[in-house]
Amino acid sequence: MKSEIPPAAVSTGLATPPELGAPPAFSPLFPLSRIRLSSSHRGARLARLLCAQQLDAWDIPRTVPASGAVSAVVAELAANAVTHGRPPGRDFEVRLGLGADRVRVEVIDTRPDRLPRAPGAFPSPAADSTGGRGLLLVAAYADRWGWGVRDPYTKTVWAEVGYRAAEYFFLPEGE
Repeated sequence: MKSEIPPAAVSTGLATPPELGAPPAFSPLFPLSRIRLSSSHRGARLARLLCAQQLDAWDIPRTVPASGAVSAVVAELAANAVTHGRPPGRDFEVRLGLGADRVRVEVIDTRPDRLPRAPGAFPSPAADSTGGRGLLLVAAYADRWGWGVRDPYTKTVWAEVGYRAAEYFFLPEGE
């Protein structure tokens, strides 16, 4: 019987840190926000802008640090999906979920054979290099992040950014 999981997802030859796996259980307060975008630099830019707009709709204004952190994570994961996960003619999908104390970002692309590298698993890029630092940024902003291969056709890279709802939502006196 043929395996349904691509060989790259089974073993990369390196130990994967335990936090870099399938996303943990998540109970969103609202239905997930989902959008499919073209695998282009315009699609990656639009993912960041639509993320900020969705956070505004959830009453997390652009002026708070959590909004900036989530937007930066979306921008990086979308750019990676466009750069590394793009067969011609295939789109990528961005999902956002608002939990009681965190925002989850999921970016799904169609290259399960091209898995992200854990920061620290490989040498740092040269000081004059223009790339190779994106997942370091994700690791810095996110409380936790990882990736998972759900089927032979897609992979999901996810990140969770925490926030304290009491700092952003107006609660009437005595509640």
